[in-house]
Amino acid sequence: MQEEVNEKVVSLCIRGGKISAQILKSALLKTLTKLEQQKSQRKQKKGVSKEEKNLAVYKGKQSMEKLKEQNCELSNIEITDGNIKSFEKYARKYNVDYCLKKDRSSEPSRYYVFFKARDVDSMTAAFKEYTGWSMKKSKKISIRKKLSKVKERQAQQRERQKTKRKERDTAR
Repeated sequence: MQEEVNEKVVSLCIRGGKISAQILKSALLKTLTKLEQQKSQRKQKKGVSKEEKNLAVYKGKQSMEKLKEQNCELSNIEITDGNIKSFEKYARKYNVDYCLKKDRSSEPSRYYVFFKARDVDSMTAAFKEYTGWSMKKSKKISIRKKLSKVKERQAQQRERQKTKRKERDTAR
């Protein structure tokens, strides 16, 4: 009787092992087929022609080559300010495609902003807003200067109080 039980247990383990091996085999086959499908999809995406790649639309700041590839007439504006990052903020706001070039031949560095000629209206609007912002910024007094003025006033006030005290003490 013990031998029969042992034989049944062994046959059950073998059957369980066969079933788990079959399940593992089917799972591996499914993952392999999914990987092959993904590879074929990638190859199809990579098979895009060069003409279609050239038609890719670039937005915002870009290189001069990419700007020229779009077969548009280009215009430019000269900027002498060294704070170009603040201008980029306004150009992005007005969706202007542009390229920044630095002119090192002149002593104070100058920057040229090249943009599509059809974007002239939006470029002028962005440039007006940028110049308005820079003028407003230049008119503001810096916080450090304000603080130094306040310190001077307080120092003068303290000196006045000291002289008043001395005058009172000497009068008595």
